[in-house]
Amino acid sequence: MLDLIVRGDRVVTPQGVGAYDIAVQGGRIVAVTAPGALPAGAGTRVVDATGKIVMPGGIDPHVHCLWHLPNPDGSAGLTAPPAQVSRAALYGGTTTMIDFARWTHGNTIQGAIERRDQDWAGKCHCDYAYHVMVEGSLPLDIFDQLAEAIRGGYPTVKIFTTDITPSRRGRMVDFGDIWEVFKVLAANRGLGVIHAEDNDIVMHMYDKLIREGRVGFENMAEVHNTLSEDLSFRRVLRLAENVPGTALYMMHVSAATGVAAVREARAKGLPIYAETLHQYILYTSEDYKRPNGQIYHTYPSLKGKADHAALWRGTLDGSINTIATDEICCALSTKVQGKRIDDTTGGNAGVEPRIAVMFTEMVGRRGYSLERFVDLVSTNAARIMGMYPRKGALAPGADADITVLDPALRRIIRKEDLHETDYSPWEGHAVDAWPSMTILRGKVMVEDGRFLGAESDGQYLKRKIGEEILAGAAL
Repeated sequence: MLDLIVRGDRVVTPQGVGAYDIAVQGGRIVAVTAPGALPAGAGTRVVDATGKIVMPGGIDPHVHCLWHLPNPDGSAGLTAPPAQVSRAALYGGTTTMIDFARWTHGNTIQGAIERRDQDWAGKCHCDYAYHVMVEGSLPLDIFDQLAEAIRGGYPTVKIFTTDITPSRRGRMVDFGDIWEVFKVLAANRGLGVIHAEDNDIVMHMYDKLIREGRVGFENMAEVHNTLSEDLSFRRVLRLAENVPGTALYMMHVSAATGVAAVREARAKGLPIYAETLHQYILYTSEDYKRPNGQIYHTYPSLKGKADHAALWRGTLDGSINTIATDEICCALSTKVQGKRIDDTTGGNAGVEPRIAVMFTEMVGRRGYSLERFVDLVSTNAARIMGMYPRKGALAPGADADITVLDPALRRIIRKEDLHETDYSPWEGHAVDAWPSMTILRGKVMVEDGRFLGAESDGQYLKRKIGEEILAGAAL
């Protein structure tokens, strides 16, 4: 007997958009059929989604939960835990998130994963995974540990090419060690996930602006600038080109220069993929001048209108493959405590409105197809990160992760209606739809504004990067 049938007239499947019934049993999709083709038993729930958009659950491949962040009083603090962020994600139609297991000196990669499990296991409402993050000068024994982790289902490795701010010395990995990591990735079928900025340029600009007394955070785009993205992207991509088999995912592309570098690498047939953030594609550095302008900031900085145009073009030509958030969920008082170029809090609360905002901007305002929209907020992340077709598809055999977007729920975003924290960078933004139902592995987690999930519902996803992604598949 079927557990659930979701019946819709605009269902986004790998074969296109149409009228289908999605049959669910035991947490998986068992059939996608013509409407009414499957009988509903006495115990089968039938959800009528006529007039709505039925899509795979959203995937956010870049979030930070329980991340170290100073409190306004200067004491050590942490950002919101997985339970809080995942609850908000499900309200917004996202069913899978990828965070980071941060390795630090004196520890092992396996130890970093186990410590992260203590933060997440049994404490997350949605499904989740980790990128393994390394930093600083890498000891010789770390490379074998990375190889073991990749083979064990943790195939994505995060690397910084900058310390980001002067106070974070030790975050950057030098290019010799990056070269060695790329060899490990290529040999073990892994994927590098890269925060790429030119450290010399960034630190030079910090020094320059501080000497000139222009330390207000509104000058951030001069520090984390388009030249830095250009130089670092091209250096990273050239290094990858010289280690055959190296596949990379360039995180939070913010500038036209980054888009151009990725486009040129892909034109060579290299397995290079790229992410941008919804704030990069909709806000500019001018927004720093608004009241509490820190709420729009993450690292690298917001850029200009020309960069917007390039990012949007990239979402259409395959240079930009995913829209993520770089989620940092904290209170407004924490987010706006820093007022200088060297102490402003990065990240922001965006996991809940991401799907509604991007549906509005892509489908409603720019005429994107529903398929392209779904690719950018779900399917491509599943493909690149080694979760497809279990995630990111409404197809037989996939997890029954289903989001129902309702155009009747048009609204103006208000922080009081959200479930993350006490502010939203999307306050006042009009959206054309909102999720009326979110389903995780066949369980209805949110329905008509009511949360029905439990912290124990989330499962860790061990992953393997697909051969087509390693070969440079067009997405």
